[in-house]
Amino acid sequence: MNYKELGKTGMFVSNLSFGASSLGGVFHEVKEAEGIKAVHTAVDNGINFIDTSPYYGHLKAETVLGKALKNIERARYYLSTKVGRYGKDGKNIWDYSAKRVTESVFESMERLNVDYIDLVEVHDIEFADLELICKETLPALVELRKKGIVKHVGITNLTLLHLKYVIDHVPAGTVETVLSFCHYCLNDDALTDYLDYFDEKGIGVINASPFSMGLLTERGAPDWHPAPQPLRDICRKAAEHCRSKKKSIEQLAIQYATGHPKIATTLFSTTREQAVLQNIRWVEETIDGELLKETLRILEPRHRDTWLNS
Repeated sequence: MNYKELGKTGMFVSNLSFGASSLGGVFHEVKEAEGIKAVHTAVDNGINFIDTSPYYGHLKAETVLGKALKNIERARYYLSTKVGRYGKDGKNIWDYSAKRVTESVFESMERLNVDYIDLVEVHDIEFADLELICKETLPALVELRKKGIVKHVGITNLTLLHLKYVIDHVPAGTVETVLSFCHYCLNDDALTDYLDYFDEKGIGVINASPFSMGLLTERGAPDWHPAPQPLRDICRKAAEHCRSKKKSIEQLAIQYATGHPKIATTLFSTTREQAVLQNIRWVEETIDGELLKETLRILEPRHRDTWLNS
């Protein structure tokens, strides 16, 4: 496992990291004991960065992760959670007010069984008034950072331009990390347009969804996936090509996503111990350069084809 500093935070994180969304049953039903074992396996095999949110499974992911973390020494991992996006009774809720995000941090610490959070991110800022994020949400988290309750502060979003807007409209050092998903994977590398900017600002980059939320898998995108049909079709064609070469598109996808020198870490999510071990093995292997070229050529007609968040 390789480790890189996440921006200027002083946190040297594994280049492959554990996203806990699956622990909330976001993608399918989860067996709690299996999910806990997956977390333990990840940490025991060198993964030291874990990312979650109260939104995932509407508190379930944090609750299950908290049970897993009870038996892991706190110094062995960095923990990230989020504020601003929630859910209740099957409905999405957004609240980026200073009062709510402050309460949310303490609630998350209780569910996660920790007394501080290494990184708190404002979740999916495109759902908020960006002026509110700049003038109220982030200042509230900075106050918690001053008190040591939160060690570092970041923002997440699908729309990359929003990340830059917020960074440009808050004091330097306010935003220490960004999390981008589905924008550095085989079918979409739009994140690369912003990497020099983030680097110049000293901001650490977290990449998520190396499989583009299921598009880049043997199984294919789930029914709920927001991708347009032409993109679904061409990703299926790419998966079939990899299979014809006796390789899996998942292997190629995660090797590609973890390979950029200006991206500190890439999140993947699973509740299966074997999937954790498989992803670690793949990342430690050398990428098949010829297969990568062939696959990118197949995907090129829908390159950077994206969708609105939901």
